[in-house]
Amino acid sequence: MKRLLILFPILLQLVVASICSAEQTSTDVCVYGGTASGVVTAVQVARMGKSVVLIEPGQTIGGMTSGGLGNTDIGKQASIGGVTREFYQSIRDWYQDPAHWKFQDKDEYQWKGDRVTEDAWFVFEPHVAELKLNEMLEEARVPVVYGERLDLNDGVKKEGANIVSIRMESGREFAAKVFIDCSYEGDLMAEAGVSYTIGREPNSQYGESINGVQATEPPRRGPKPLDPYVIPGDPSSGIIKGLQPDVVGKNGDGDKRVQAYNYRLCLTSVPENRVPFEKPEGYDESEYELLLRWFQAGNTRNVPLGSNPIPNNKTDTNKAGWISTDYIGMCDDYPDADYEKRKEITDAHIRYHKGFLWTLANHPRVPENVRRRAAKLGFAKDEFVDNGHFPHQLYVREGRRMLGRMVMTEHELRKKRKVEDPVALGSYGMDSHPTQLWVDADGALHADTPKWTGVGGPYGISYLAITPKAEECSNLLVTTCISASHSAYGSIRMEPVYMMLGQASATAAVLAINGDSSVQDVPYEKLSQQLLKDGQILVP
Repeated sequence: MKRLLILFPILLQLVVASICSAEQTSTDVCVYGGTASGVVTAVQVARMGKSVVLIEPGQTIGGMTSGGLGNTDIGKQASIGGVTREFYQSIRDWYQDPAHWKFQDKDEYQWKGDRVTEDAWFVFEPHVAELKLNEMLEEARVPVVYGERLDLNDGVKKEGANIVSIRMESGREFAAKVFIDCSYEGDLMAEAGVSYTIGREPNSQYGESINGVQATEPPRRGPKPLDPYVIPGDPSSGIIKGLQPDVVGKNGDGDKRVQAYNYRLCLTSVPENRVPFEKPEGYDESEYELLLRWFQAGNTRNVPLGSNPIPNNKTDTNKAGWISTDYIGMCDDYPDADYEKRKEITDAHIRYHKGFLWTLANHPRVPENVRRRAAKLGFAKDEFVDNGHFPHQLYVREGRRMLGRMVMTEHELRKKRKVEDPVALGSYGMDSHPTQLWVDADGALHADTPKWTGVGGPYGISYLAITPKAEECSNLLVTTCISASHSAYGSIRMEPVYMMLGQASATAAVLAINGDSSVQDVPYEKLSQQLLKDGQILVP
């Protein structure tokens, strides 16, 4: 008994310390996900005079915009306005200073199309994007909380359809009047009990043409057939990694496959700023057997990297062709996975990318001309300096997609059905990356992917598509995992669109608070008037 009396004060102190560590923060609006969309969302809330907190589960804001995607897919530049355009205008201003051109003269830089104009630049280095996004947050005095992940085990407290607070894994809680999910994964949306889908709908579900399994894309072949067998010429040895013996599914059928993820790599050939590729720990040559067989089939002219030029002799390196940096078929489990499983998938992608680059530059089975050209490249030494010069953000091209009050489909994008309540415009073509590769009897490759399909100009994105059904959640908006079919999402998923939907969501959140209403009951007339006042473009 005496021993218990001695221990009791110590135990009490531990309990009090534990309670105090579970700090609660209360604001008008809580934004979860420090993507570029999250930044614009939080900035707009602050500009409209409401208190806001931005929670970033990692340690870097900006998502893909600061994570290597420096050659921005924009569609029609004239459709991009508001706070989003301010960001791209700040990029333009930065590059007018000759002091910011360390590895290249400004006049030497070549760009594509209208990504660079007198008004705004949509090409940039990753560290510049992060700098400018941080400046926007600082100017708006937005507090940012880093390293806090939503507790996926009952981390959302609701009263009826209203979210009261959310709890992080650390125990820290955030209370707010309105919550906005700006993450690529949609964890807050999912934990709040909002309906969502993953993968591809059948074409028949919404009467679409490029949804579901795509088995009619023309094959790609080299001068010689590609041998797909583990032991060349021996079908009994099985198929090499990365290939299917035949397409899985019937054309137009739905499934749970997700278009391939990758990393957008920032590379350079400038010797003083180049970090050579190293063989990663856990390197597995079988991961690249398909690449090596592709070369053996006679495809030896090009380095299979899509290197888009960004300032200072750097690249935003994307996939090039079907055998490249897209890690096809390896991300299907990511959207609904827990943090541990997602880390396994992310680590596998990192290992694949680093191994792919090392293979191109060093492997003796890679043609000498390809090796020589690849070996001149390396990671940019002055980018991602806190992460071994490797991007911090996996390119989650498609995660969960909310089933909101309406679903954007090919019909809205092609303007066969008019959107009556647009809050932002999209304009890029419908673009989905492969979900599986297979080889035919002639040694030709096939990909389960639709042809890039244009939308015929800007289209409106409905307010109904960023709000859940009222009975599911009355104070949540979603800017990235919005309500859209798989094929429509292939166009909507562009960073500037996410950002503009962030401004729309922030504006709606403030109007809901001012009107003491649910987000579903925000009058569209008031919402559109405020958006137009703040520079958003709503009419194609």
